[in-house]
Amino acid sequence: MFNKLFFSVIFVFLGLGLALLGHAQSPRVNSSDMTDATQHIVLGAGCFWGVEKRFEALEGVINAESGYADGNGFKPTYQNIISSKRRFDPNNYAEVVRVTFNANMVSLEQILQFYFEQHDPTQVNRQGNDKGTQYRSTILTYNDEQVAIANAVKAQYQALLSAAGYGQIATVIKPLDAFHLAEQYHQDYLQKNPNGYCPDHSTGVRFTKQHDEKVDNSALLVGKHIVVLDSRSYCPYCEKFKSEVLAHYQGTIDVHLRYASQLDGLTITSPTFATPTILFIENGKEAAGYQGYMEPQLFYKALGAFKLGNSEAYRVAFNQGTDNRFCKEYEIFKNTPDGVFVDKLSGAPLFDTRDRFNSGTGWLSFTRPVKGQVTRHDDNSYGMQRIEIRSKSSGIHLGHVFENEGPGGKPRYCINATVLEFMPRAEHEAKTM
Repeated sequence: MFNKLFFSVIFVFLGLGLALLGHAQSPRVNSSDMTDATQHIVLGAGCFWGVEKRFEALEGVINAESGYADGNGFKPTYQNIISSKRRFDPNNYAEVVRVTFNANMVSLEQILQFYFEQHDPTQVNRQGNDKGTQYRSTILTYNDEQVAIANAVKAQYQALLSAAGYGQIATVIKPLDAFHLAEQYHQDYLQKNPNGYCPDHSTGVRFTKQHDEKVDNSALLVGKHIVVLDSRSYCPYCEKFKSEVLAHYQGTIDVHLRYASQLDGLTITSPTFATPTILFIENGKEAAGYQGYMEPQLFYKALGAFKLGNSEAYRVAFNQGTDNRFCKEYEIFKNTPDGVFVDKLSGAPLFDTRDRFNSGTGWLSFTRPVKGQVTRHDDNSYGMQRIEIRSKSSGIHLGHVFENEGPGGKPRYCINATVLEFMPRAEHEAKTM
């Protein structure tokens, strides 16, 4: 599992230049810039990247800014606070987020309830794999009224945590001395880095009782399944995976969305604090797990290994292999009744029996694909110049197209049967309605 320090390495050189421009200290704190409607609170809950993004998505929040606070004795820059000599320094600055919100739309009490629900406040100087004093849980206030509200919400959450078997809350509540804006490359970090994950260290204990906590996983104990760990709060990587992969997936292996607390009865070996995490489950046990956003072709390659294993179909799909002539699947598919051939992994329609013809070559042949479902690529392997055909949805290799070799001078799409599945037309039309 990659922790936050690993991901930060790629930004060191970029950040050094931006640090001088982006680093700025707010004036010593007073509440003169707050009105009845516009208010601020400064919150520390581990890595500020995820905290910032989640609060920005909360209705009523005007802005969320990553920064440093509650330290002294040195200049608060990212490289300084993460250095090994500062890791357990009680005077180290905490990674915090300054939340500006419209109090007419969301109250401070609601802000703080959301805050406690987003992390594990019982952990001391850490959240998950991120360890050090900079990751401490802290609420930094602007006035006495905020102190009173923060203590009240903390006491309410302590009662809920205790009832759920958790220990004492370690969150420190104290007045804010000064807020130091973090370097520019930390602001909107998750938006700038679209291929990662949102760390979810929440306990699952909620102020408002949820009805989705317990799920029946008995169906997952038999056969192959895909489990995607989702986030209770807004996670851009989860939403991206849903829209770019799951929204188009039509495969035969069922997909189940779960929270990390909803894996009862399953044997999971991967850490479960990253959202999304994609788990491939067979007979209730994890066969493979991947943390973070997976682009479609990476997802389908992982799915291919899970579904196809060390088979001829996997070799054809991902190593540009070719079926043996008159292979078993060809013999099955050459005379199937009216229907559609679909991608063996994504389930996307690829070829129609109405466009099939017997070329006598020993490979499935069609005059055309389903519109918009395949892509064409130059293939100069083996000293030949050919046009390779791949599935648009999954990127798997399907075969080749030969112009003017079909009936009446039409193209001949020479397609490997091992990477296809057949679906009767009525079943396919019912599925796509």
